[in-house]
Amino acid sequence: MSDLTLDANLPRLSTEVVEAAVAAEERGFDGVWTHETDGDAFLPVPLAAEHTDRIEIGTRIALAFTRSPMVLAYQAWDLARYSDGRFVLGLGTQVKGHNERRFDVEWAAPGPRLREVVEALRHVFEVFQGEAELDFEGEHYSLSLMTETFNPGPIDHPDVPIHIAGINEYNLRLAGELCDGLAMHPFNTPAYAEDVITPTVAEGADRGDRSLTDVELSAAPFVVTGRDDEELAAQREAVRRQIAFYGSTRTYHDVLAHHGWEGIGEELHELSTDGQWDAMADLVTDEMLSTFAIEARPSELLAAVEDAYGGIADRVVVPLQHVDPSGGA
Repeated sequence: MSDLTLDANLPRLSTEVVEAAVAAEERGFDGVWTHETDGDAFLPVPLAAEHTDRIEIGTRIALAFTRSPMVLAYQAWDLARYSDGRFVLGLGTQVKGHNERRFDVEWAAPGPRLREVVEALRHVFEVFQGEAELDFEGEHYSLSLMTETFNPGPIDHPDVPIHIAGINEYNLRLAGELCDGLAMHPFNTPAYAEDVITPTVAEGADRGDRSLTDVELSAAPFVVTGRDDEELAAQREAVRRQIAFYGSTRTYHDVLAHHGWEGIGEELHELSTDGQWDAMADLVTDEMLSTFAIEARPSELLAAVEDAYGGIADRVVVPLQHVDPSGGA
């Protein structure tokens, strides 16, 4: 394998977390990530940290606006200390509907607000480390009270890496300007990453007097793999439905437009409003499937990942159950 850092996903909090984390470390993965979909992204991290020694452990992603920056700072600080500096804080905004209707969180200017979250976190980390007095004043957040009782104090690894999810130009530039990494959305293609994401992140890095090499670009592509034709066919159709689901959201239509499929995106959106999920999947052609997804048998998957994202991404999330980077069976 090349210089790509290989990561795997962890399940939500369950008895399977330890098993998955240990397997990832033993097989030679470099990192494991948790998600905030149907569970809390932070809860599996201590379990994974307790039972591993080497791999990075991070959230990809935790929701930024459903917690105050101070709450996020406490969580990240504790996990960085407990994992001996192996924790990565990955944050994302989610969309307006979920913030307002699932979490009852006020929605306002998500890009600038996410910028404030990152800036506030960095300031609070300095406060915890004893390098500053708490005094953060922004448009969305104001933090000014910290006494000795509530300050956790310095740790050995205070530079907690902050990654953000980004798909629009503002967040891509923000990743380049202020963050340690960018978590690319699965609804992505190598061509879009190379032609749009990378130069936009580089533009942000230039604004922050930084380099693109200061930002880890993390891809999490759709993967179609299996031990036989039946498994491959089943995964192919499952991924087709995932592409249809994400393609129905106008937030992601720039990716479709980059490949000349903006019309299909509008059709998918119209069908989604009527709940016609089966019809949506039928609109995803084999060409679209092969453009969005990496398809290969397990023994050939790492080579296929390298062909797709080598020289574009720094790290790639691949399926734990089908991949052994160490070269074992």
